[in-house]
Amino acid sequence: MKLLVLGGSDFVGRTAVEHALDLQWDVTVLNRGRARPNPRATALRGDRRVAGGLDALRKGQWDMVFDTWSWEPSVVEQSAAMLAGRVDSYIYVSSRSVYDAPRAGATETWQTVQGPGEDYARQKLGGERAAVGAFGDRALLVRPGLILGPYENVGRLPWWLNRIGQERVLRSDPNRCAGEVLAPGPVGLALQYVDARDLVGWSLDAAARGLGGPYDVVSRPGHTTIGELLQCCIAVTRSDARLRWVEPHVLLAAGVQPWTELPIWIPPGADHDSLHASDVSKAFAAGLRTRPIQETVVDTWVWLQSLNGRTPPRADRPPVGLSAEREAAILAGRGLT
Repeated sequence: MKLLVLGGSDFVGRTAVEHALDLQWDVTVLNRGRARPNPRATALRGDRRVAGGLDALRKGQWDMVFDTWSWEPSVVEQSAAMLAGRVDSYIYVSSRSVYDAPRAGATETWQTVQGPGEDYARQKLGGERAAVGAFGDRALLVRPGLILGPYENVGRLPWWLNRIGQERVLRSDPNRCAGEVLAPGPVGLALQYVDARDLVGWSLDAAARGLGGPYDVVSRPGHTTIGELLQCCIAVTRSDARLRWVEPHVLLAAGVQPWTELPIWIPPGADHDSLHASDVSKAFAAGLRTRPIQETVVDTWVWLQSLNGRTPPRADRPPVGLSAEREAAILAGRGLT
């Protein structure tokens, strides 16, 4: 197969490049060239936001395109229109954010966001419409929720791994005791996510089989829990951390921001259900398989260690994580507002 990846240097795009190359596919990437390209792929240069940024794609044919663009829909519109006659399938990695307040059990038929706006949800929805406008039912609309795994440059799972890993006792210093780590409850809070490698593997296979239209591509509800996730972090980092479970009402009273200050965590309620309780039977019927959380955590830690624990910064996203001072104050009962 011949695959064109628009981007291909970060997280999901990078994972797509590596997966396709491992399948012995012919892979071409188009990006600005700010990161070292995979030497096994054909590297083309272009900035999709500037005039002439797609000139390198004016010739060539591919079996499929893999696009993760998250900003102006017009950028997707331009690339899809240029490639429509020379590509069989357009994979657009969208988001479950395109749904309008989905409830538990929502499927791909749930109503999408309405009205004008330039927020993330509407930009992704605009990208979907642009892909469909050019490719019709040859556009595969992949709608993940929470994405984890190696190369995760948002920093959600890496933050937890680094935070918990800090509490590893140095055997050469018997006077140092491992500290407590604030753990957002309840311990059995269900999580629904997808490892980027499972997302990519399913998407490329589905496109090769000619599938199109929208698919919610995440694990089944309850695939893991916040408790299991944090225990996996303790195991893989060989940490001596002691998890101090704090109930949601205490954290919210302290002004803690779910999802950002405590990455991945959203307290029980409508917002949690909209992200972690969707019906994904359509994707699973179409072959989606999701690996266990232990594998995702282990492989993310291995990658993180190769970077000395520092994830690449993203200019388009604020840093995540609770400060040490705020965490200590909450654990000491002083963080209430």
